This record gives sequence, C-alpha cells and structure tokens, in this order.
Amino acid sequence: MKYSRYPKRDAIRNYFPLPNEIFSLGLCAGEISVYSYLLYREDRKTYQCHPSYKTIGRAIDASKNTVRKYVTALESKGLITTEPTNIRTKDGRKHNGSLLYTIRPIQEAINLFNERQLAQLKADAAKQCAAKKLEEYNRRHPQEPLCEALESVTSPSPPEDGLSGIEAASDEERRTKGKAG
Repeated sequence: MKYSRYPKRDAIRNYFPLPNEIFSLGLCAGEISVYSYLLYREDRKTYQCHPSYKTIGRAIDASKNTVRKYVTALESKGLITTEPTNIRTKDGRKHNGSLLYTIRPIQEAINLFNERQLAQLKADAAKQCAAKKLEEYNRRHPQEPLCEALESVTSPSPPEDGLSGIEAASDEERRTKGKAG
C-alpha cells in the first residue's frame, strides 16, 4: 500500500465555490468572510440560507453588530438580498426568525459595481469641468480681492501726531468731572 501524505477528498462534497470576481469588488476581509460563510451554508438549488447573526459571528469570530454591518454592506453591493422570517412556537406565538439570505448572481454585483464606478467617474469629471470653467471665468474677469475693497472703505491712516482724532482733556475738565462724581 502506497503512503499518501494527504487524505483523498471528494472535490464536490468538501468544498464550495467562491467566485474569483469577489476579489475585484473592493470588499473588506470581513465582508468576504461573511459572504464565504453564506456561500458555504446556501442550498445549491434555491441559493438561500438562513443562519443567524450569532451563528455567522461564531463562524468568523465577529460580534453580532459587526456581522450586521457586513451583511448590510453586502446587500448594498448587490451580492445578497435578505428577507425577515417569522417562526411560530409550539403554543402558537409568533416570533421574528433569522434573516433569509439569497445569494445573488455574481455578474449582477459586478455590473452594479461597474455602474457605480462609472457614475463616480462622471461626477468627478463634472466637478473638474466646473472647476476649470470657474478658473477660466476668474482669469477673464479679474476681481479685486475682498480685503483690498474693505481697506479702501475704511478711514484714512491716523494723523501724524499719534492722537488719531482723540483730544486730550484739559486739567480744568478733569477737575470738574472729579467734583461731579
């Protein structure tokens, strides 16, 4: 018998596919972890799964709030959709269940990512064009700086004697004010 260093594995049962395009969508490590876990748990026929935030958090070593943040980010990027579920207890009471995650086709997420990048490029180009137009307008229609306009409106420079319009009170006026009060 030949010694095999690694055990033989069934490629279909022991692995799940992770699309290569996932790394070109600008996802952070936590988002990739949550997405990978959802792919791991999905039903391959319906593309759905329903683990709780707590279950996902235990699997990727993250808190419930952090998982919630990553799930929201994945939804906004078009990789997954979520739906709330309800459960009924044995005594008939209705409670909120965990979310039902649907894994969207990767091509839709790529198209959404490309559309957003294109929109951002158009917005940046429009800002740059507006800045060039403003610069050209200012070059053709020079204006005096605001500070120069204010200096011309203010009073002239102080007189040479240094009193700047303030007269010294005479000794007689000082004594009169002192007697009055």
